[in-house]
Formats: sequence, C-alpha cells, structure tokens
Amino acid sequence: MKLPIFTDLLRARNTIAPYLWPTPLHRWKSLDEEVGAQVWVKHENHQPIAAFKIRGGINFISHLDEDSREKGVITASTGNHGQSIAYASQLFGVRCIVAMPNGANPVKARAIEDFGAEIHYVGENFDHCREYVEEQARTEGMTYVSSGDELHLIAGVGTYGLEIMESLPDVDVIIVPIGGGSGAAGVCIAAKTVRPDVQVIGGQSEESAAAYQGWKEKKPATAPNLTFAEGLATGATFDMPQAILQRDLDDFILVSDDEIREATLLSIERTRQLVEPAGATALAAACKIRERLQGKKVVLIQSGGNITCEQLKALL
Repeated sequence: MKLPIFTDLLRARNTIAPYLWPTPLHRWKSLDEEVGAQVWVKHENHQPIAAFKIRGGINFISHLDEDSREKGVITASTGNHGQSIAYASQLFGVRCIVAMPNGANPVKARAIEDFGAEIHYVGENFDHCREYVEEQARTEGMTYVSSGDELHLIAGVGTYGLEIMESLPDVDVIIVPIGGGSGAAGVCIAAKTVRPDVQVIGGQSEESAAAYQGWKEKKPATAPNLTFAEGLATGATFDMPQAILQRDLDDFILVSDDEIREATLLSIERTRQLVEPAGATALAAACKIRERLQGKKVVLIQSGGNITCEQLKALL
C-alpha cells in the first residue's frame, strides 16, 4: 500500500487551485475561555459543498484516465464525501453513483442530486452502502471511490493542513474530527513534515469509535455505528488513514454525542457560523482536554456546515 507523502499534497494543491480558494483561518477569542487556549478555527464549512471533502474529490477525479471517466465512478457516503465526488464528477463530466443509507441527511442528499449524481438508497448505515458499492463496481465496471483508502483523496484533503501551517506557522495543536480518518491523516502529513513538534489530535464520537479502536490497538477494527453525527458514522477502519494515524497522530479523544451536541450549539453561538455536529467534534474534544491546552495556540477544524433545519431545531 503506497501512502501519500508531502509532495503528493503539494501536487494536489496545484491541481485543485483552479477550482477552490483557500478557506479562512479565523481567530475566535469568544472560544478562548471554553478551551483554555488561543483558538483559531479552520472554516472548511466555507467550501462550495460546505465541507472539506471537496478537496479530495477534485484531486481524485482529476487523475482518472479517459476509460475510467467514460465508465463512471461509484461511492458510498453518509453525505459529504458523496457531495465531493458528485461535485468533482460534474466538473469533469463523469457519471457518478452515490449509495446513501435510508434516512440520510436530506440537505446533503439534495446537493448530491443537484450536482447530477444518481443516489441509490441502501440499508441503514454507511457500512451497508460500502458493501453494496464494492459489489456494484465489480459488476458494472465502474471505479469504486473509497472514502478513506485513496491516496489522491488524502492528499487532496491534506491541503488544508498546508494552509494552516502557512497561515499560522507557530501553531501548537491542531484538533481534527475523525470518522474514517482521511482529514486527520492529511493534516498529519502536512503538519509533521513542516514542524514535527506540532501536536495533531483526533476527536471522534464514542458511539462510532472504530477508528479510535484501530488506532489504539494498531489493527483493523469494527465497532457499533450509532452516532447521530452522520459525518462521523463509520463502523470499520480504513487501512490507509490508519497507517498514517498510527504513525503520526499524537492523541485520540473520544467524546459523547451529548458533548458533540453542546459543542455544536456553542460553536454556532460563539462564531455565528452554521456547523454540522461532525464539524463541531474538534471543539468538543478541545473542551474535554482544556487543562492540557492552557496557553497554547490551537486550531480547530470545522470540517462541515451541512446541518439540517430539523437537526438545528432538535439541538435548540
């Protein structure tokens, strides 16, 4: 298995530059007291799909050969990864199928359809969809796009790590939400190459903790997939992100779904930005380890902003 390296991130940045602007890195003093640190937020919720995944989607689809583009791509997603592949496929004129669980986030599902992709609703969770698309890819000859085990995806999403290190070179800690782990893996490559002493910490729901268990036990893992934060809802590990996280991730914090709910509301209130629950998980983790963060310069990755009106009403 070939893992992405720093030069892959540099190439990815050049690839996506014609299509995406760097996202803001804002200082939010309104969060300092809650976290016990100087807090910056990397606003990936400002992307065209309101999520960081778009970086990887464009980088991946741009590397497909002509035969693969003609046959199309198929992927499984709870929402943001599907949006990224759908958006990039429309950009490059590629047929795209996205398998989503029944009851998927309707904001994300509508966006996927608006980008011209077909949605197949399968089962009750992401893992059911992943099994379905792996089989469909074999029978239809389409390219299966894993949401985790793809070099170009990790290199693409890792470009926001480059932006952080360029904008705030003296950052002490970067905290990243983790579902499958592609975003955290990309940040690890960027941050640890530029400054090995930067701490990269992951945050994940204890209700869907497969990535945490795989990282802790250093082997593939499965776990119940029960979190309400669909952006974190992955019941099995991905090999490529795990290899990078086990090598480079400094710590991994589990938070409860209630802590994610509190962090979502806190983030919306203090930053006046819409954030989905998965995107607030870095803040939840930071609040949980605030004693360790005293006086440090901390960047929280706000990975997405695709919250539905129903989710927001329920939280309020």
